[in-house]
Amino acid sequence: MARFKGGDSFVFGRGYEEVIACRDAGVPVTVIPGLSSPLAVPAIAGIPVTHRGVTHEFTVVSGHLPPDHAESLVDWDGVARMRGTLVLMMAVENAPAIAKALLVRGRDEGTPVAVVCDGTMPTERTVLTTLGSLTEDLTRHAVMAPAVIVVGEVVRVAHPDAFPAGG
Repeated sequence: MARFKGGDSFVFGRGYEEVIACRDAGVPVTVIPGLSSPLAVPAIAGIPVTHRGVTHEFTVVSGHLPPDHAESLVDWDGVARMRGTLVLMMAVENAPAIAKALLVRGRDEGTPVAVVCDGTMPTERTVLTTLGSLTEDLTRHAVMAPAVIVVGEVVRVAHPDAFPAGG
């Protein structure tokens, strides 16, 4: 028997809960990993998550809870202080609150942002914006989930015409 799962069930998914349940029930399990969407979706859109001389780190954060939610486990102060790329998953609905939290905590409003909608699908499109304009551009471009949001200078590397140096 096989179970196919879209997306990466081990990144903000319940995949390992299924492994544990099968193991507890005596059902043998073999996990065959695929490509993880926090890396694959930006890559298919031509955006690296790291780039020599630009960033040596990337962080993947679940955005399914807003920053001020009592159950959020994200250290938003720490995330805002990081210099690297921030990849937000499941964050379309809470993106305005996340952008505000990052800005209040010191991220520059001109930080480039790419919102890759429907990654790898025929309807894939990329909305380019900045952290300061993210909220308005999500509305203006009618962005709906699913989307992967990439925050950081790697977006400028991929789209230098949209984000001129010093802009």
